[in-house]
Amino acid sequence: MKEAIAIAELNRSGFLETLDDFLAIYAAAMGANPAELPSRRAIMERHSGSPDFRALAVTAGSSGLVVAFSYGFRGLPGQWWHDVVRAGISAAAGLHAAGGWLDDVLEIAEVHVHPDYQARGIGRQMMLTLSARRTERTAVLSTRDALTPARRLYRSLGFVDLLTDFVFPGGGPPYAVMGAELPLLGQGAAAREAGAL
Repeated sequence: MKEAIAIAELNRSGFLETLDDFLAIYAAAMGANPAELPSRRAIMERHSGSPDFRALAVTAGSSGLVVAFSYGFRGLPGQWWHDVVRAGISAAAGLHAAGGWLDDVLEIAEVHVHPDYQARGIGRQMMLTLSARRTERTAVLSTRDALTPARRLYRSLGFVDLLTDFVFPGGGPPYAVMGAELPLLGQGAAAREAGAL
């Protein structure tokens, strides 16, 4: 029998209280080196103070085991990721294109599902729940520039490539920056099936 899955929205204090669980999921999903986790924690703590921050935690079964999380916030000039991506899109497609994607944007910062719970529709449900009832015109995110399940999920929700083979300052693997107009594809159906996974 499949475990019941529940999605809960967290306020900032709830998000910070659950950060250890989220970091463990991040590490398992991304294959992260444990040495990276303190800096990731600092980034996530800083993000939680961003404007219009929204976070989700997904739990499985009666034990309430946290198996996935996602969060996002309003992207604004002065935020590191926002400014780097704006510069990248401006260089590739012009200032008008960058403004069209980033002047009124939900930045989806993290979407992670523990490997034991992947391929169950949890990522899709988180994306649709996270972006529901948002007032921003667009949503933008970055993901590894490879044909991953995450990349396929984002494309199925209406995301298109804005930048590919993009390396953020400081190095690391190439990323794709993707954007979609809100509401996402499937948002209407998700609203009708709210709470069902």
